[in-house]
Amino acid sequence: MSVQYACKSEGLPSRGQLRRWVRAALAATSGSITIRLVDIGEGRSLNREYRGKDCATNVLSFAYTPPPRLSGDLLLCVPVVLREAAAQGKPAESHFAHLVVHGMLHLQGHDHQTDAEAKLMEAREREILARLGIADPY
Repeated sequence: MSVQYACKSEGLPSRGQLRRWVRAALAATSGSITIRLVDIGEGRSLNREYRGKDCATNVLSFAYTPPPRLSGDLLLCVPVVLREAAAQGKPAESHFAHLVVHGMLHLQGHDHQTDAEAKLMEAREREILARLGIADPY
């Protein structure tokens, strides 16, 4: 796993924390994951380019190779994550963990386009986060 800190901010998760959250959500036997923590500008640009939405979002997932040899990138927009955590009254660390788990599930083929998919994905997120000692994010 590789981590790229492309912005400066207080309260960023450590490489060790990120690694722990990735492993907790990883069903593949091996893989190569890059996590990039970015500012609003980069988050907005990539969201516009790849999703057609002209705003920054909390997490973007880019899957390249499916399990069992998973490879992909996760992009976390730090200002959005911190703003959401404050608005939801939860620790930033917990919100970062939730979004890493969420993104990892996307890399492994999970989605939430339908209500049924969302229920399954959210249940899996809750299960993984509970194992990490993190409260239900929903």
